[in-house]
Amino acid sequence: MSIYNYVTIISMVLLSALILIQTRGASLGAGLGGAGEVNTTRRGTDKTIFQITIVVALVFSLSIILGVIVK
Repeated sequence: MSIYNYVTIISMVLLSALILIQTRGASLGAGLGGAGEVNTTRRGTDKTIFQITIVVALVFSLSIILGVIVK
């Protein structure tokens, strides 16, 4: 296995965990789009987790693209 495969697997697991950690609302309806509040501001750790999620998603995408190109 190449380094791209390892980076892809690690970033996939991290991305899944970060998405599950993020809070979206208090009930199941909020997760399905039924949240009463549309405009929310991310603050503190929620903002940090959101930004880390974006970075990990970029690393995941780039590792897949580079893995295909290098092969």
